[in-house]
Amino acid sequence: MTENLLVPIGSRTGERSGPAEQRDRIKHPLWLTYQWELEKLTAQFRTRLALVLALLGPALFAVGLKFATDVPADTLFGRWVTDSGYAVPLVVLGFAGSWGFPLLVCLIAGDIFSAEDHYRTWTSLLTRSVGRRSVFGGKVLAAATYSVLIVVLLTVSSVLSGLLLVGRQPLVGLSGNLLGSSQAALLVLSGWASVLPAVLSFAALGVLVSVATRNSLAGILVPTVLGLLLQLLLLVGGVMDGVRAFLPGASFVAWVGLFAAPSFVRPMLIGVGCSLVYGALFLMVAWTLFRRRDVTGA
Repeated sequence: MTENLLVPIGSRTGERSGPAEQRDRIKHPLWLTYQWELEKLTAQFRTRLALVLALLGPALFAVGLKFATDVPADTLFGRWVTDSGYAVPLVVLGFAGSWGFPLLVCLIAGDIFSAEDHYRTWTSLLTRSVGRRSVFGGKVLAAATYSVLIVVLLTVSSVLSGLLLVGRQPLVGLSGNLLGSSQAALLVLSGWASVLPAVLSFAALGVLVSVATRNSLAGILVPTVLGLLLQLLLLVGGVMDGVRAFLPGASFVAWVGLFAAPSFVRPMLIGVGCSLVYGALFLMVAWTLFRRRDVTGA
């Protein structure tokens, strides 16, 4: 594996780089590690399965709604899924925020470090030319790239499915206000974009658990279960009212304020800011643990 790290992506075709090109790549170990991690991720069955689910899941959901006799009226915008195609991606976003995002992103982020412990490959990864900082950064960037791709695929699939199967009819907002096609499209895309920081913060949590426990199952399940518990806490009133917007994952539901009249975006902005802070803290702790780790026996 050490040798492979010094060979550029695409060398499987039998085309190896010359000494000058190899020296140039060694000067950029972070980029080299990032490319290597992406290649490993794309070779994994679970990565391909998650990406396929993100692409086809919303489409299958929309098809099911098209032929269903009942609509999910107990969910936000669920009663409008047969009246406006813009309601479909919002229903998908609601379900994804409840449990889908933490599970999908941590399938990779929660395993990306602990897999090296499982296969005992740390000594092969950490070489004189590729140190801990580059390995950590490359793995984090690869996990972030995968997480962004998951959100993009879910967004594109759910929006296109809704428009193709239902149509571009106006959408009824939370206050009974009617949103035209262009305005509804902009708000739907804004809602999906607003959850991206929260998705990345859960990916960072998966990285932290993966580093701390060296266990892939824990790296996947702990953030997923925490995400479910946080969604339940967001439903609790009373004492939780003052801190609800500051909880991790609050952005998964705060986007609804975009569809009210007048709109209220303060909880969404607070959630986005808190997600960025949580993500940074998770990565700082993960890096501290990884930097001090003894990998001589791994």
